[in-house]
Amino acid sequence: MKDIRKEYHIYLKLERGLSENSVLAYEQDLQKLVDYFNEAQVGHPIEDATYEDLEAFVYSQFSGNTSARSQARILSGIHSFYRFLLYHNYRDDDPSELIEMPRKELHLPSTLTLEEVNKLVEAVDLSKAEGHRNRAMMEMLYGSGLRVSELVNLKLSDMYRQEQYMLIHGKGSKERLVPISPEADKWFDYWLEDRGHLTIETGQEDYAFLNCRGHQLTRMMVFTIIRRLAAAAGIKKTISPHTLRHSFATHLLQNGADLRIIQQLLGHEDITTTEIYTHVDIHDLRKAILQYHPANQQ
Repeated sequence: MKDIRKEYHIYLKLERGLSENSVLAYEQDLQKLVDYFNEAQVGHPIEDATYEDLEAFVYSQFSGNTSARSQARILSGIHSFYRFLLYHNYRDDDPSELIEMPRKELHLPSTLTLEEVNKLVEAVDLSKAEGHRNRAMMEMLYGSGLRVSELVNLKLSDMYRQEQYMLIHGKGSKERLVPISPEADKWFDYWLEDRGHLTIETGQEDYAFLNCRGHQLTRMMVFTIIRRLAAAAGIKKTISPHTLRHSFATHLLQNGADLRIIQQLLGHEDITTTEIYTHVDIHDLRKAILQYHPANQQ
């Protein structure tokens, strides 16, 4: 079993190209199945599991208050393991094939209005040393829909500013080209002037955004910057860098952009992930009807 688990680790990391965090999550979910087999004294290892074994495991795990999202994540890990066994000829069948995934609850992402985005961006104090950097970051998060991890890992060598594109390294080592908005490009120029006065640590020279000590910014620092800007702008919503990404996608859709284009810009592998923004738009339409239709003004 240990050798198979080791091969599975390599499969997740190299063949599927998953990040360290994703690999760890898959292996932790598989460990839940191992623990269940041990506690239930099933009598054979998990690689020899039957459909009935997995059905009993699912019942033991999901008969409590486990959310549909957590259930889906665990089952995704189980499906992945048995597909690995099948594709690598450890089994002739996939016992997890008929185990159904639960329906996930629909969580509409929090977004900002265009007015709120403008307030947030304008709350940047340009008189401070980090002012131009923070303004450029806000413009890139909202203007290009980057994840915070993509922003902090962005490198100068991946920015083709003459062509106004960036090469973004997204989830699962997936790469995509994303346009640099004119506003982001303008403020990045100002930041580069300030950046040139920093003493940059060895090995950090290629990172686009640095802290005052010349070191790569952390995700948590970007979270902190945005929350401080929200407070300064008087925005009461709880927001994060991902709120700007959601706002980017929602505003594109509201202004007529094709869903497939938004999918490509966001780096979503599956169009169904992007389709949540159609629900956001429908939600806004419903609010508009309730607020402005004369039949609801009584």
